[in-house]
Amino acid sequence: MRKELFMKSELQREWVAKLAELKASIQDDADENDRLSSFPRKTIQTLVDMGYTKLGLPKEYGGSDMTVSDMIMLQETLASYDGATALSIGWHQGVVGDLYEHRAWSQNLLDQFSIDVQNGALVNRAVSEAQTGSPTRGGRPQTIAMPVDGGWKITGRKTFTSMSPVLTHLLVTAWVEEKNGVGTFLIKRSAAGISIDPTWDMVGMRSTESHDLVLEQVFVTDQQLVEFNTAPRTEKLNGWLLHIPACYLGIAQAARDYAVHFAAHYSPNSIQGTIATLPNVQAAIGQMDLELMKARHILYSTAEAYDDPSRRAYMQQELGVAKVAVTNSAISIVDQAMRIVGAKSLEMSCPLQRYYRDVRAGLHNPPMDDMVISKLAAFAIHEAERK
Repeated sequence: MRKELFMKSELQREWVAKLAELKASIQDDADENDRLSSFPRKTIQTLVDMGYTKLGLPKEYGGSDMTVSDMIMLQETLASYDGATALSIGWHQGVVGDLYEHRAWSQNLLDQFSIDVQNGALVNRAVSEAQTGSPTRGGRPQTIAMPVDGGWKITGRKTFTSMSPVLTHLLVTAWVEEKNGVGTFLIKRSAAGISIDPTWDMVGMRSTESHDLVLEQVFVTDQQLVEFNTAPRTEKLNGWLLHIPACYLGIAQAARDYAVHFAAHYSPNSIQGTIATLPNVQAAIGQMDLELMKARHILYSTAEAYDDPSRRAYMQQELGVAKVAVTNSAISIVDQAMRIVGAKSLEMSCPLQRYYRDVRAGLHNPPMDDMVISKLAAFAIHEAERK
């Protein structure tokens, strides 16, 4: 089963075709970018120039009213060409989509930022820290916003700042003692006191260049305090984070396609025909497709429910479940693909070894498996106690 089964909108058909035209160039660059831990600047700039990064804006702001279902279709397609490219640009797509869906900022800020996005701005949230881990676990940021005349000065260090080489805007979380909560500040990358510490040296998703963001007495105005929250971020329903499992599903599709092609053409002299005729290989292929079907149905049905306001009201744990289920299925699919191809899958010239390293990064994107499982259990027990 291919993703085309879930293709519904003209926007999806149009942009899947446009992205397909980039397939060869993206794949050609992916191996070298991974080897050098080099950000895919050329591809990202091409996506900006094509208008991909403004799709999430509403039409009245110069965008295309992209839905979550649209986004995951396009992000899965892009990830099947290169996971690191998809994950990088996915953070921008998710931020823009979520921001304009909820219209959480002042009208002036929304107007101005939409103009920036139309002109090629790239944004990501800088929220993770070494001392606190993922913000979804509820830790207080060590980054501090101190009040000064006319605004605030922010000092701290953020980890996992994906797409750091090309970001133009940052949404930085900081502890605001005076308000006893966490503020989010919209800051331009060019602001004085901001620097990037090139710390990114990971096994997987190497070319996302998710370096540390360092803030040293960065001045911001009161207007740049765009969000404030005294509750954990996990309480907010945000379907735009489904770009994460969409990315890993795309990687799994690429691994499956490589393995099936290999099986259909590899013929060792120990057998008659190709290894695709062997029962154990057929069983592995069938298992891959079974996992793909399950994962895709979960992901796309969850996105469809989120896009429908009347159904969204009934969503409880579905977003977290979709992320966990799809990501773990993707890991299983890549593992099966490598078993089919055998030791050759470990050769650095084989893309499967990159898929294997990249797909495992999904375990460490929010929400984490243990949090989703514990929330499911807590919800079930609470429901039972009420009866």
